[in-house]
Amino acid sequence: MSEEPSRLVMLQFARRIAVQQVQQIDRWIAAEEQREADRAASEVQRAAAEPQWTIGLSASGAPEEVHAPGCTMAGQRQQRTATVDQAREALVQGVAACGFCRPDTELGF
Repeated sequence: MSEEPSRLVMLQFARRIAVQQVQQIDRWIAAEEQREADRAASEVQRAAAEPQWTIGLSASGAPEEVHAPGCTMAGQRQQRTATVDQAREALVQGVAACGFCRPDTELGF
């Protein structure tokens, strides 16, 4: 004669299975969090490695001239760094291009 497992034994078994499933989900969550952190760190590194364009500013702080990365003519004047998209936008809005480094040519204008 075979004995049926008691209700308590079956509930304990179901609990062990549920705990294992929760632990697996926790591992999946941790792996996804790590992937997202790696992706964010990669974007930060890529942005830091991207060459910085420069926008020379007038005494009043208005954009005056766009310079390509590494342009020595940006000089000592007040300036701010810009992404390539910001440099393009400044040129489109009528900010002058440096006559020395020709950022308009480099950006395809």
